[in-house]
Amino acid sequence: MVEEQYDYVITGAGSAGAVLAARLSENPSVTVCLLEAGGKDNNPFIHVPFGLSLLSRFDSIGWGYFTAPQRELNDRELFWPRGKTLGGSSSVNAMCYIRGQREDYDRWAESGAAGWSYNEVLSWFKKAEDYHGGADAYHGTGGPLRVEKLRHTDPLSRCFVNSADAAGLPVRTDFNREQREGLGFYDVTQKHGRRWSTAQAYLKPALNRPNLTVHTRTLTEKVLFTGKTASGVQVRYKGKGRRIGARKEVILCGGAINSPHLLMLSGVGPRDMLMEKGIHVVADSPGTGRNLQDHLDAIVQYRCTSRQGYAVALSAIPSYIAAGFRYLFSSGGLLSSNIAEAGGFASSSLAQSGQPDLQFHFLPAILAEHGRRSVYGYGFGVHVCALYPKSRGSISLQSSHPADHPLIEPAYLTHPDDKKVLLEGVALADKLVNSAAFDDVRGKRLSPPLGNNDEALLDEFIREHAESIYHPVGTCKMGAADDEMAVTDNQCRVKGVNGLRVADASVMPVLPGGNTNAPVVMIAERVADLIIRSAGHP
Repeated sequence: MVEEQYDYVITGAGSAGAVLAARLSENPSVTVCLLEAGGKDNNPFIHVPFGLSLLSRFDSIGWGYFTAPQRELNDRELFWPRGKTLGGSSSVNAMCYIRGQREDYDRWAESGAAGWSYNEVLSWFKKAEDYHGGADAYHGTGGPLRVEKLRHTDPLSRCFVNSADAAGLPVRTDFNREQREGLGFYDVTQKHGRRWSTAQAYLKPALNRPNLTVHTRTLTEKVLFTGKTASGVQVRYKGKGRRIGARKEVILCGGAINSPHLLMLSGVGPRDMLMEKGIHVVADSPGTGRNLQDHLDAIVQYRCTSRQGYAVALSAIPSYIAAGFRYLFSSGGLLSSNIAEAGGFASSSLAQSGQPDLQFHFLPAILAEHGRRSVYGYGFGVHVCALYPKSRGSISLQSSHPADHPLIEPAYLTHPDDKKVLLEGVALADKLVNSAAFDDVRGKRLSPPLGNNDEALLDEFIREHAESIYHPVGTCKMGAADDEMAVTDNQCRVKGVNGLRVADASVMPVLPGGNTNAPVVMIAERVADLIIRSAGHP
């Protein structure tokens, strides 16, 4: 029995779901239900940017995902943090506002996602944005998503930006224009020194609308079908099952893990896998869960000889106390820092001309196990990732029970070019840190081990220590009608069924060259418009 009925039912109140709920509910004549498996975003560490350093320790706001053992990474099971709260991963990420390269979106269009070239998506980036520098050909103002310069940067981060000359790189003030190779400070999704997640930017202003209903701590177990048409969802709330109907569409916004997982649980996926798990096949979709891509990260870390940066140390306590008071009264100071303040882009020997294939995130702190373990003392590190991995993995079912995690198989480094790019990136990062810019602060090297010119030693370092930098995409990719591995069409409608869309990072055919939050917001903005137009709403 359907207990509630709405025009649109959206699963996942994260980076995309919050956007769609806000945009669709702008029309008072339609009803929207937004479902979130996690709770409200009331953890104070979410909203104070520096709280990022502790968020991975709160199991209540994360999904707790781990990958399958990775053959090329010494059979390690890697931790994959994903946000489980209003705002999703936009409530737990490092807030870096990066769109990627022009060619990334042209590549989407060339691969079959017609209408998603750079010139066609730029206006949706701009619509979402409220850019601190004002509107121009690349940026927008007045949108819900505030993009600001950092209110505080550490001297060590400035050392990193000043190291650009050592590698022949320019200094950039904006990585979201035509040229982005170089080093600089990241713009961040913050407003008045606070994290500006999609929950804050889009959802919170819409919560008082009578046509928008938000259910938290509600796990969506499967999409319900009447024949081949999605008619609602089955959810579990406080241990009890409920059915929520959708008169017009069901929209999945769970991300690159949860959206394909939910599709397969609902009978949309590879036929043999579904039958093996005892799931009724609604649509044979061999590409569901395939095409998984992610950015793998290696860290070059050093001790610091001065008391700079963000340390776990008794001597740092007075500065943190002072910072607390400053933040309380002005929302400035080090507590407004996203920690990953500086970074940039560079090219390996395999990069295409004008398309850097390496990204750096500089942290004026020592990081271990994604921040889940504290490391005493002062230090700094350069995170290095290869932007365009050629390895492809998958998300698949471990069981037909909705509460069981899917099998996450990123297949890291199974293509040899990926390791070559990462090795070159690590060597370049070490060159930057060993430049004159760091001479006054550089202490003992922590990683990689000494002898970094020994490729075998570096190779083993990557195998033992590389981790995800949290950008999984591609598992419900958009594509042409004749692409049997495409799960969605160029309007993000699930192929083979009616009334069902996916709108999140999973629809990206190819991983963009950078952080993925801004592209997800863009996708949600555009899909909201496609839905409104297809329904004939004003």
